[in-house]
Amino acid sequence: MSQPTTSPASPAPATMRAVSQDAPGTPDVLKVVETTRPQPGRGEVLVRVHAAGVNPADWKTRERGAFGAGTKLPFILGFDVSGVVEETGDGVTLFQPGDEVFGMPRFPHPAGAYAEYVTAPARHFAPRPKGLDHLQAGALPLASLTAWQALVDTAHIRPGQRVLVHAAAGGVGHLAVQIAKARGAHVIGTASAAKHDLLRSLGADELIDYRSQDFAESVRDVDVVLDGLGGENWARSLRTLRPGGTLISILPLDDTFPREEAEAAGVRAVFMLVEPDQAGLREIGALVEDGRLRVIVDAVFPLAEAAAAHTLGETGRTTGKIVLSVTP
Repeated sequence: MSQPTTSPASPAPATMRAVSQDAPGTPDVLKVVETTRPQPGRGEVLVRVHAAGVNPADWKTRERGAFGAGTKLPFILGFDVSGVVEETGDGVTLFQPGDEVFGMPRFPHPAGAYAEYVTAPARHFAPRPKGLDHLQAGALPLASLTAWQALVDTAHIRPGQRVLVHAAAGGVGHLAVQIAKARGAHVIGTASAAKHDLLRSLGADELIDYRSQDFAESVRDVDVVLDGLGGENWARSLRTLRPGGTLISILPLDDTFPREEAEAAGVRAVFMLVEPDQAGLREIGALVEDGRLRVIVDAVFPLAEAAAAHTLGETGRTTGKIVLSVTP
């Protein structure tokens, strides 16, 4: 016989505020709506969202009106969640009401994080790292898991290896610098000169000002390149790799991806799509609690100003992450 759903002392309301869109387009398609609060199913938890990270995947999803097979309009955007478990569905033993959690549930389908409540499989979450508030924890999941899965699970970086991180001051980049450093790598980053001091404080060993230096001419014998820029950057990055090295793109591939050139150069070139990963979240949380990983939050917007958050993000000029404050 199934176990009954565990309920909090004060039941969650029947409705909630959320940011929804009913058509693809510019940020102004994002509207605050009142909608039915979801119910946790078997193996799921209901989380009261305190903060939701804003990622490039969010504005690309908004612009296209879809991300992942089966996505239908209208939908609620958002992949990053930090919050508190309100209810647990049948069979959940990992969490109980009152537990503070963070995660990237359901990716690549929107988790509906731009809302006061979300439901998702319990094992798409992990305990919120000690020492982080919800805004910081809400900034972490997608970007940190992307960096972790690329560098650790895909490239298997080892101490002493040379790792080149493009857009090193960005959301994924600044976390990748720290993860690579924590794994004992020699870290090279590309970023504008104004961001070099920050990146040095995060552990970068060498820095390239992409506005005045050509990394393809000045960097050699790299074991791993992590690239979130694409285009001509892919082919130019091949020139920095030593034979047997790995180029990892976190952008979907197109006809410009240098598969044949990579094979001819004796290097591996792959595309990686991040996945929900409780084990990875726990590893990331341990790095945070050990003081070896910190997340930079560039700007915080209230939930009702999600459109303004997207407008800022699309400038490409932020450092670290943008976060929505959902529950004060």
